[in-house]
Amino acid sequence: MSGDRLRILLPVVSLAVLLASVFYLQPRAMSYFGLNLLFNLAVPLALATVAQMMIMMVNDIDLSIGTFVSFCACVTATFVHDAPLVGYSILALSVGVYALLGAVIHLRGLPAIVVTLGMSFVWGGLAVLILPSPGGAPPDWLRALMTMKPPLAPLAVIAPVIIALVGHQLIKKSALGVLLRGVGGNERAMERAGWSVWQLKATAYALAGLFGVMAGMALVGLTTSADANIALRYTLLSIAGVILGGGEFTGGRVSPVGAVIGALTLTLAASFLSFLRLSPDWQIGAQGAILILVLAVRLLFSRRERAA
Repeated sequence: MSGDRLRILLPVVSLAVLLASVFYLQPRAMSYFGLNLLFNLAVPLALATVAQMMIMMVNDIDLSIGTFVSFCACVTATFVHDAPLVGYSILALSVGVYALLGAVIHLRGLPAIVVTLGMSFVWGGLAVLILPSPGGAPPDWLRALMTMKPPLAPLAVIAPVIIALVGHQLIKKSALGVLLRGVGGNERAMERAGWSVWQLKATAYALAGLFGVMAGMALVGLTTSADANIALRYTLLSIAGVILGGGEFTGGRVSPVGAVIGALTLTLAASFLSFLRLSPDWQIGAQGAILILVLAVRLLFSRRERAA
């Protein structure tokens, strides 16, 4: 079996096993309403995971995505709701800041992990200034969008499929995606070929910012409010989702479909552990154990493939 097929097969199997376990523990979850509850919060996490994937695709890592999503949620619940023009301008500016970060990190040779860690405090501080205490409300159109009930399958299932398809088309099928993966695969070769690596990295960061904005907006549409800490866990969960979905930290090896499946798996794992009546304090550790188990299996198959 090829490496690419194995990368996508393992997260699919992991999701299927968890889903079967949840249905076994709670048969009522095998319904339109049940699936909507299980995967409802997977939509913003899937968007945040794709945002993280954009950064990892160019061999960087973003430790600020959680606070950035929280910041975008606060902007959406306040400015976008009360003064749409101002709110959308702030969100557009934040995407520009992300693009600028990508350019500065490359041109100055700065470690992305340090820069984004510093930016996490900036985004967190701005979120607190905008919304010191939980509150706000989503714009009417956003609430209507996130609560719509399409036929056959709930939005919580349809939306991740759309996100995965859009990500696959952008990263795997478009010329821009080929160039961005080329930066992650061999940056020097891209420079020798005449491409501007700093512009490509700025583009990757801008795409990450765009998906982060959508994650924050989707989160507000689902929760109907926001606070400065609403998405702090998304930083580690998004990294885990990319890795679980077959991505790697280097080489530009990412899978948009796998990343979304990884986000769905992590969301479902939380529901599965809740059905087992595990304490929330133990659930984070259990999610980590599931991730380690899947990665161990992937490593085992990779070694057998190399040996063959």
